[in-house]
Amino acid sequence: MTGKAAAPRRGGARRSLVRALPVAPAVVLLVLFLAGPIGYCAYIAFTDLQLTGQAHASFVGFDNFRAAFKDEAFLNAVWLTLVFTVLSSLVGQNTLGLALASLMQRASKPVRTLVGGVVITAWVLPEVVAGFLLYAFFRREGTLNVILDQLHLPSQNWLFTLPILAVSFANVWRGTAFSMLVYSAALNEIPKEITEAAQVDGAGGWRRMWHITLPMIRRSIGTNLMLNTLQTLSVFGLIWVMTRGGPGNRSQTLPLFMYEQAFQKSMIGYGTAVALLLLVVGSLFSLVYMRLLRTEV
Repeated sequence: MTGKAAAPRRGGARRSLVRALPVAPAVVLLVLFLAGPIGYCAYIAFTDLQLTGQAHASFVGFDNFRAAFKDEAFLNAVWLTLVFTVLSSLVGQNTLGLALASLMQRASKPVRTLVGGVVITAWVLPEVVAGFLLYAFFRREGTLNVILDQLHLPSQNWLFTLPILAVSFANVWRGTAFSMLVYSAALNEIPKEITEAAQVDGAGGWRRMWHITLPMIRRSIGTNLMLNTLQTLSVFGLIWVMTRGGPGNRSQTLPLFMYEQAFQKSMIGYGTAVALLLLVVGSLFSLVYMRLLRTEV
C-alpha cells in the first residue's frame, strides 16, 4: 500500500515540476533583477555606507531608521508626500479622470477625439519635458501670470508661494489620461439597459452616477487608485525640474529627500533606509487596496 501511495505522489510532483518549467526563466529574472536588488538595498539600509571618505561600511542596525524618525526634514517630507499623493492622485487624477470619461460618453466623436488626443498627449510626454512645460506655466513670468494680468487679477510667483500645489497640479495634468482610459473602459462595460431603465424611472444624472455607475465600477476604481498611488509616490523628475524640492524644503517629497541624503550628502545607508521606508509605504497602500478589492462581491 505504501509503495502504491507513494507512486501517485511522485507522479504529481513530476507533473508540477513540468508545469513550473515554462515560468522558471521569469522566476530567475525576477530573483536577479527585482528580489536581489531589493535584498541588497535592505542590507545597505542597516549600514553606515557613504559615497566618500569611507573605506569600509559598518553594520549599524536600526540607527538609520531611528535617525529618520527624529529628523524634522524627513517628517516634513513624509507630510508633503501624503499631501502630494492625496491632492494629485486620490483627488485630482481620479476625480478628473472619471469626470472626463463620463463626459466623453455623451460627447460627439470629434469632441472625444480632440479631448482624448490632448489629454493623452500630456500623458505620453516624458516626465522631464512635462516638468519644463509646467515650470514655464507657473514661473513668475510664466503663462499663468500673463493670463491673470490680462484679466486684471493679482498674480504671484506660484513656485515660491504655493510650490506643493503647483507640482500637484502638474502631476494631475500629466497623469489624468491613465484614469480617463481606465474609467472609459469600465463605463463601456455597463449595460445601457440599466441606465436607461433608471432614467425612465426618473433618476437624475447624479443619482444614476451614485447608485448605479459607481457601484458597478468599484473594482476599476480600486485598481486605478492603487496604480495611481504607487506611481505618485515615486514621482521624482517632475518635482525636481519644477522646484528641486524648494523653496527650502516646501515641496521636498520622500523621493527627493532620499536623493538628497544619498547622492548630495553622500549618506547612502541613510538614503537607502528612507527608500526602504518608501517601499513599505507603497506596499501598505497596495495591501489596503487589494484587501478592498478582494472583499467586494
